[in-house]
Amino acid sequence: METLIFDCDGVLVDSEAIAEATLVELLGEWLPDLDADTVLSQALGMTTADILRHLEGLSAHRLPPAATDLVDDTIEARLARELQAMPGVTTAIEAIDLPKAVVSNSRRRRVLASLSTTGLAALLAGAPVFTAEQVARPKPDPALYRLAAETLCTPPAHCLVVEDSVSGVTAAHAAGMTVIGFTGASHVQPGQAERLAAAGAWRVIERMRDLEPLVQAWRRRVQA
Repeated sequence: METLIFDCDGVLVDSEAIAEATLVELLGEWLPDLDADTVLSQALGMTTADILRHLEGLSAHRLPPAATDLVDDTIEARLARELQAMPGVTTAIEAIDLPKAVVSNSRRRRVLASLSTTGLAALLAGAPVFTAEQVARPKPDPALYRLAAETLCTPPAHCLVVEDSVSGVTAAHAAGMTVIGFTGASHVQPGQAERLAAAGAWRVIERMRDLEPLVQAWRRRVQA
């Protein structure tokens, strides 16, 4: 049986703009010699810890102790107040009659809170959630997607993934899965569709209403 796998941030929920704005504000205090806004656009889809490690290496300043937890806690507080489901995602989920899962580079409590806040938890009831804490090397490494396929007992070739970041597309493609790139979130920069295609996306969509026809086309290919 085929399985549809969603990334969470920037796919199911429109969270990345909130997360990036929070990071830019904090990094302006901690690493003032960096143009954090520009650098962060290149780090989309990475874990908070990996982003901070990368940025600290570019700066003459040092991050405060427990910076990762400080960032995540601050972002999650804002998400609890401001987060919205991606436009059209509820209708798309309801229209697609396939087993579903969520694979995210965010920490588990953030993913579960995001799904709960937006009402998607009930819609995805029973869908397994896989997060970065479960593997030694998260996206762009394929380990998290491989873990999902193994746990779901689904061959990677029978997994269709929806991802918004180069990191996520790279990971799912390397795991042997077909990937649909999504560029409909509020944080997306010009040229992202081309970047996702170059990373291995089979198709790229801007609106969730275009997902269901692509899923059906992919299923016909798999079943042929």
